[in-house]
Amino acid sequence: MLSITADKIDSLFELIGTKQPLYLPVDNNTGKADFKKWEKGVKLSSNLKTVRSAKDFFFPKTEHMVSYTMKGKEITMEDPRKELEDFVVFGVRPCDAVGFTVIDNVYLNMNPVDSYYKNRRDHGTVITLACNEPAKTCFCSTYGIDASLDTDKNGSKGDVSCWLADGKYFFEANTDKGNKFVEVAKSALADADAAAVAAAKKDIKDKTEKLPFAHLDLSKFQGKDMLKIFNSKIWDKVSEACLGCGTCTYVCPTCMCFDVRDFDTGTEKGIRQIRCWDSCMYNDFTQMAAENPRHTQKERSRQRFMHKLMYYPMAHEGLFSCVGCGRCLESCPVNMNIVKVIKAVQETDDIGGDK
Repeated sequence: MLSITADKIDSLFELIGTKQPLYLPVDNNTGKADFKKWEKGVKLSSNLKTVRSAKDFFFPKTEHMVSYTMKGKEITMEDPRKELEDFVVFGVRPCDAVGFTVIDNVYLNMNPVDSYYKNRRDHGTVITLACNEPAKTCFCSTYGIDASLDTDKNGSKGDVSCWLADGKYFFEANTDKGNKFVEVAKSALADADAAAVAAAKKDIKDKTEKLPFAHLDLSKFQGKDMLKIFNSKIWDKVSEACLGCGTCTYVCPTCMCFDVRDFDTGTEKGIRQIRCWDSCMYNDFTQMAAENPRHTQKERSRQRFMHKLMYYPMAHEGLFSCVGCGRCLESCPVNMNIVKVIKAVQETDDIGGDK
């Protein structure tokens, strides 16, 4: 294990950031944190979470996919992608790192592979940072994610694991990309004893156990009860306040739905095809030429939570597509969130389950 004192972390960022793009959480003008490219003077935020997760680096909010021009009946297409340079994202929390695995299962591990997403994943090195002060809205432990980075479940450790303990940042490489990072950074790092990290892990685990949503009951979310949950009376109640604003999907580290639009530039550049994030909470998300199968916010809300808690885990060996980051709890303007849905399912009497 390697380390650097906290007061010298800027020198490590400079060493890395002058060799390749480096992104880290930085306070914005509202006091919250966003990922920002390192440059001299940029300081690492002490906030637990960024407003949006690091998903943006691999699945950006908007993306230019292809351009094409038409001259008579002749169509010329141009792929705007260029070879990406390697980059590093520092300070990714364990829950957000598992979010990459959730998206990987769809965009990398199924056919066809999303080559746009793959290109970014191949070039990005993820450095996770253990959560010294978990928030009351965090519930990653419900899904077996270890905020202390003591154990690795579904990619929570990233390419490199990092801990802040005893006034030092400790680093441990987990992958080939992680080893390459350490090779670049080793001149700024020193060999370190892991005792302080062990103490920090225990402290984080103790704090996590005391969180109000640390162990939500997921026992009813089983394939055999899918139709019972789908037809349950709970959806009328849990969806009645929903505004359909889509905030929850835009801050979520695992939402991956998108729309594709064509824009005529009106110039010799022709037409640009753009991929952009979309939300199943929008009333036109499933609008087709003749019909919209989800007429009300009840159907749209149900789809979102059923996908997170039922459809996705049924298709991916029990892996939930919620990672318990708590962003939807913090961001929803009407305080509607997945924790309330989980509790409502457990409390209702019209669904089976083991209990």
